[in-house]
Amino acid sequence: MANALLEIHDLHKSFGPVEVLKGVDCSMRQGEVISIIGSSGSGKTTMLRCINMLEEFQGGSISIDGEPIGYETISGVRRRKKEKDIARQRAMTGMAFQQFNLFPHMTAANNVMLGLMKVKKMERAEARSVAEKWLDRVGLSARMDHFPGQLSGGQQQRVAIARAIAMNPKLMLFDEVTSALDPELVNEVLQVIKSLAQDGMSMLLVTHEMRFAYEVSTRVIFMNQGRIGEQGDPKTMFVKPQTERLAEFLKTSTFN
Repeated sequence: MANALLEIHDLHKSFGPVEVLKGVDCSMRQGEVISIIGSSGSGKTTMLRCINMLEEFQGGSISIDGEPIGYETISGVRRRKKEKDIARQRAMTGMAFQQFNLFPHMTAANNVMLGLMKVKKMERAEARSVAEKWLDRVGLSARMDHFPGQLSGGQQQRVAIARAIAMNPKLMLFDEVTSALDPELVNEVLQVIKSLAQDGMSMLLVTHEMRFAYEVSTRVIFMNQGRIGEQGDPKTMFVKPQTERLAEFLKTSTFN
């Protein structure tokens, strides 16, 4: 894909003798919103974690904005890059997880500010301004000085999203960000992600919310046993799946 933001070529990842990713090829353009769906164990989360080097991978390549991530080949030998280079590359992506991972002794604003000051080397006043901007953007302007224990699960997840976006990543990765939430809190988080998508943010989302994937995605990838089983426009895939395996998966999903 010309001018691709993300390029994944022949990605292989194993945990011991178990091969989880079996040669994944994928690319995305700036501004695309791609939802990754599939059964548990199909490799969805592992693929996200390889993209920002939370997991090492044994074969293939990942590039963001044309820059190879995590590894370099010198004289025919594949080597892991230096940790300082990997840390810099990891900052090219933002990631929101199933768990919120907020510091309980810090307010919402301070949770967002921490990375800005430590990694981006911002002065406290500037970091506070950025934190206020993004907390307001996710609907938490009245909760900036509350501690995580004073916030609902949905509000904590929105703080975690604001924290990731405040770092100005080129690509946002969302890993089942609603799975730990009570059902009545899911929609408030999905609405934040939907509004960010409408703003043109580049996103990869692992999700089990099929209706949401249908509505927000420019493309959907169906993972099946460590490979991409099918991908394409959601309005085609969800209505007329091309493979029997996707059709079976959708029958058991919450899409209706």
